[in-house]
Amino acid sequence: MRKVIGVGETVLDIVFKHEQPMGALPGGSVFNTIVSLGRVGADATFISAVGNDRVGANVISFLKDNGVHTDYVTKYAEGQTPISLAFLNEQNDADYLFYHDNKQHSPDFTYPDVQPDDIVIFGSFYAVSAATRPQVVSFLEFAHSRGAIIYYDVNFRSGHRNDVMRITPNLLENYEYADVVRGSREDFEVLYRQSDPARVYSAEISFYCKRFVYTDGVNPVQLRADGALCESYTVSTIQPVSTIGAGDNFNAGFIFGLLKLGITRQQLIDGLTKEQWDKIMSYALAFSTESCKGTQNYVPKGWKPE
Repeated sequence: MRKVIGVGETVLDIVFKHEQPMGALPGGSVFNTIVSLGRVGADATFISAVGNDRVGANVISFLKDNGVHTDYVTKYAEGQTPISLAFLNEQNDADYLFYHDNKQHSPDFTYPDVQPDDIVIFGSFYAVSAATRPQVVSFLEFAHSRGAIIYYDVNFRSGHRNDVMRITPNLLENYEYADVVRGSREDFEVLYRQSDPARVYSAEISFYCKRFVYTDGVNPVQLRADGALCESYTVSTIQPVSTIGAGDNFNAGFIFGLLKLGITRQQLIDGLTKEQWDKIMSYALAFSTESCKGTQNYVPKGWKPE
């Protein structure tokens, strides 16, 4: 069975509405993706670090309860598990505040064996930060050499706007490693002050990676791929309960589609048909829509994509 391996940060998300806390859940962009994949039966593994504290212990227990392998979740020698505050507005979109313990020193992590056509997902500031870059690059090099499909979620938020120049070399290197790049309008407005997906693709992405997915909230998803493929996909109209996990679960659905259709890395390189892309994107949108219907940041337990 093909594996899905996620590499990313773990945080405790505390969600607020009207300035009052609604609840707390383990989270992080790649974390949310991996939990949803675990819930739908994928062979999912997470590589991360947590504090040697009560929150960290709960995070590991939560992953196991959702079918995610935790053998490669390590604990900081010092420091506590990071906290994220998510403030929902009237449209149930979120603004974030992040709190990290300065005592943390990212441990060297061990990682699982990778076989051809396993799928690796990485992203967010974790993927470009100097603090975690050596570990991330080491694993990406290994996964690439083993023939894995590498999926990069840019997920670069406005809170790191002042870091753009400093992290740009790492960002470009990530594009080069990736077989698929997914980013949102907000990401590219922060990085390039550019919101036109065609321009972002031609000027910033296509030289490094030919397969590009651009999401923009309720607006159609844009796909650019080999052979001048250019497609647009309508997003379902619902009244969301929370959009916190929308992008993360789009990623989960996309990866689920690759698994379901048996897409290999060589097929991606050779170029998929429009019909294959349409089916993959239908799963991506279904996962994203389903996650917005509840207060958790993942698809519900027991949910089955059609």
